[in-house]
Amino acid sequence: MRWEGRRALVTGGASFIGSHLVEALVARGAVVRVVDDLSSGVRENLEPHLSSGRAELVESDLRAALDAVQGQSVVFHLAAAHGGRGYVDLHQAECATNLALDGALFRACRDAGVDKIVYASSGCVYPNFRQTDPGEVVYLREDMVGPPYDADNLYGWAKLMGELTLRAFCAEWGMKAASCRYFTVYGSRGHENHAVLAMIARGLVRQDPFEVWGTGEQIRNWTHVSDIVSGTILAAEKIDDGSAVNLGTMERTRVIDAAREVLRYTGHQAQIELHPEMPTGPLNRVADNALARMLLGWEPQVKFMDGLHRTIDWYFKEKDREAIAAHLADRLTER
Repeated sequence: MRWEGRRALVTGGASFIGSHLVEALVARGAVVRVVDDLSSGVRENLEPHLSSGRAELVESDLRAALDAVQGQSVVFHLAAAHGGRGYVDLHQAECATNLALDGALFRACRDAGVDKIVYASSGCVYPNFRQTDPGEVVYLREDMVGPPYDADNLYGWAKLMGELTLRAFCAEWGMKAASCRYFTVYGSRGHENHAVLAMIARGLVRQDPFEVWGTGEQIRNWTHVSDIVSGTILAAEKIDDGSAVNLGTMERTRVIDAAREVLRYTGHQAQIELHPEMPTGPLNRVADNALARMLLGWEPQVKFMDGLHRTIDWYFKEKDREAIAAHLADRLTER
């Protein structure tokens, strides 16, 4: 697929992952339209591309995307009611709205003759019962999503239904699509409602005791946003049949070890205080990325510790300590 001059729509394109995707598409020569209600995104993330005329912003909720898909070749659907663990656990009703919006957008793409849909799915589609033992070395393969289904909260169920809807559209209506299962994404422009940014924010405000949600034994495979974006574009280029593919590293990192590295790298000498009563999610979530390597020729390029340091450097440079301290408690669970 050649991107030069190709028209691409990115829903949610002013937010964290979306804005990085817009940047990468513009660099490849695509003409990008963004639909975003700016509930979590900010116009400033897109400003250089808006000024150059290589991107346009439709500032509205996802319902506007039903018209915005007209004339587009590829639709990257990232917009959703979403957030980190606190948001996913505590805002079930809002996450449930993704079900209707995803279906409406997919149907609009079919009616408009869009060439391909690329859907931002999630590791939350994987069964909870496979992710309960942090002492077990397990990697989640794409074929582990199936009966008995046991997705992670309504957010995970909505993503699962989105994937299955696209597969049906491809099989019955001849559409082209791909689903990308994102695993615990972090990096610049990220939000404090995700664990890595939350820990970095606590380091910035010099929180002491330094709070860590859960027991700290939870296993994650935090994946840098640059790797997520490159995999998403490769999925657009190489998958047509609606198949889902994991985009995640296979590095297994304990939450407590990430917290300790944030403290070490920032020079913040604080006592870690564990909060097992707070939302923690699955205890052992790590992707198997063999399918992405086979189908896409993709594998992560950024090691977690390197990406963590880069993200800390960005956050400490860009953020105001007093402003973050004033609103951190709310940002941990809100968009």
